Amino acid sequence: MPTPFPSGLKRSASMIILKNQHAFLLLKRNKQPHIGKYVPVGGKLEPFEDPLTAALRELEEETGIRLDQLSYAGHLVETSPLTYNWQSNIYWAEIDHVTPPYCSEGILTWITYTDLPKIPTPRTDRYIFEFVLESRPFALNAIYNSEMELVTMTEEIRGEKLI
Repeated sequence: MPTPFPSGLKRSASMIILKNQHAFLLLKRNKQPHIGKYVPVGGKLEPFEDPLTAALRELEEETGIRLDQLSYAGHLVETSPLTYNWQSNIYWAEIDHVTPPYCSEGILTWITYTDLPKIPTPRTDRYIFEFVLESRPFALNAIYNSEMELVTMTEEIRGEKLI
């Protein structure tokens, strides 16, 4: 029987931002966390799996898109006093503008950068999209309170307080 994941420890994940010029192929999630919000595809690392391998696997599992390489963008650490605690490696790839494929995790849709403020997305992701568009590496540290409200976020490479 598997040992339960200890509460409070960080889970490791990889997220993949698929872009075509100034549009992103985003997933409107049908599962928690972030149900009903638009997010990049991605997921948890499996045992003994490195972040890049996980990103390539998750990309193919969720979109059917198979790529040989991805560009590393940065990482996001999210800390809360609840069970939501993550360390996510963020990758990106420029792809052709394809018809959004079927995904069991939700609905994939192309969203332009200018339309992002009009749709529900995690607050952290809007900063990530901006950094990717500007080709700026980032190291984000996001702190949530017990109501899962984002109370502070710092970009640690430049020491910028974003929230």
